[in-house]
Amino acid sequence: MIALQTKNQHLMWRAGFGPSASQLKQIQTINTNDLYAALKKAAQKAPLPLDVADNYLKGLFIGAGEIGKMQKSLDADSRKRIREQHRDDIKSLNLKWLDEMVDSPSQLREKMAFFWHDHFASRNINIFYQQQLLDIIRSNALGSFRTLLHEVSKSAAIIFFLNAQQNKKDHPNENFAREVMELFTLGRGKYGEKDIKEAARAFTGWGANAKGEFIFRRFQHDKGNKTIFGKTGNFDGEAVLDMILDQEATAFYITKKIYSFFVNENIDDEKCRMLSKRFFQSDYNISGLMDDIFTSNWFYEPKNMGTRIKSPIELLAGIQRMLPMEMMEPESLLVLQRIMGQVLFYPPNVAGWPGGKAWIDSSSLMFRLRVPHLMCDMDDLVFQPKTDDDQMMGMNTNQRKRQGKTGKKIRTTIDWDAFLKNFNGMNDNDRLTALAGTLLQVELKTPKALFEKYIQGDSSSKTKLAALHIMSLPEYQLC
Repeated sequence: MIALQTKNQHLMWRAGFGPSASQLKQIQTINTNDLYAALKKAAQKAPLPLDVADNYLKGLFIGAGEIGKMQKSLDADSRKRIREQHRDDIKSLNLKWLDEMVDSPSQLREKMAFFWHDHFASRNINIFYQQQLLDIIRSNALGSFRTLLHEVSKSAAIIFFLNAQQNKKDHPNENFAREVMELFTLGRGKYGEKDIKEAARAFTGWGANAKGEFIFRRFQHDKGNKTIFGKTGNFDGEAVLDMILDQEATAFYITKKIYSFFVNENIDDEKCRMLSKRFFQSDYNISGLMDDIFTSNWFYEPKNMGTRIKSPIELLAGIQRMLPMEMMEPESLLVLQRIMGQVLFYPPNVAGWPGGKAWIDSSSLMFRLRVPHLMCDMDDLVFQPKTDDDQMMGMNTNQRKRQGKTGKKIRTTIDWDAFLKNFNGMNDNDRLTALAGTLLQVELKTPKALFEKYIQGDSSSKTKLAALHIMSLPEYQLC
């Protein structure tokens, strides 16, 4: 029988970013359904928008109209300054959202938003567009997928990333229509090329202004009849999105992707068919779908525990939740993201990050094993990028692995007492067992005897060292 603490930690890792130090006592005794109910309740509060945009940019964009017209009115130096400020602000947004993942009691909402951030992948060097898209996915993360799809599709970040603003009645651009069907809703094989071409005509005239507001250019819209999924009519973009949502294949595609992320990469088609049927019948109630998953008995089966490789963001957030810390230079977290290959707001392409085993190779694994010590000011970070990698969206492989000749510590202040108090009064053997059971979602394979030569000093020192050694094991990469 699976221990209650193990079940609750499984829920905290999948429905959030792992348990925090302050929750360790609670998850040993609270009923799992009650824990999930608490997670749901905390997620009901509407999130405050994350606004980090510089006042210079805000002043510049107040009253701005068409983005092309605004850019043409600026000289080269002004445009360069604006680009640099946008990049700096997106870095600030990255750190601000990561803080929410670590500290927010709304763990379920932020984890769902993290999923949608990858699903609706967008690269755009515009802080206002990125803030707008993030606000949309955080506000609708557990609401209606119908609403989420419509709002995301009209966001400036997606419109410009997928070239929707270039889609005009005399020169249709199919990119937006194709990605909406292939990656956001139906999946490959559930539509035809004619559906793409006709849907692209329906989306003509869609655009956004410099402030990120959706605009419909009616003189650029194709008002002729279109035939999509066997139906003919004078469809517009909103109608096409609803037609896509009318396809049960959309519910199945989204359900499978959610199942892969939150349950197991080995898809159980029977369970996904059951889940997607209820999802479709609820008119895409995301919260209801997550209820069906997290309150089921099969979610807590051993085959679904400790099977996911943590993404870099999950790894970083999880460490900070378990070991509450204040970083003297938070920008160090951006460097860690870049080295490990996942920088928030810089997905490699519209398909998002591959995930799974793609996170691990011989080089990245060795670095990931060092991360707990790096974040606890006990190792030197050797990293010397040649240039700012923003133009490569954080995915310049050669630069990411380039190492310099000098090292630098990531200076942190850790609230060790918040963690250590959970293991007071234990002997060495019981403490090690408790630490392994708390920090790992799989069985500790390293013989306990090997820890003894590394762990010296009083009980507090031993607990700290043992915790860091366990978090530096390959087993800690799994959740």
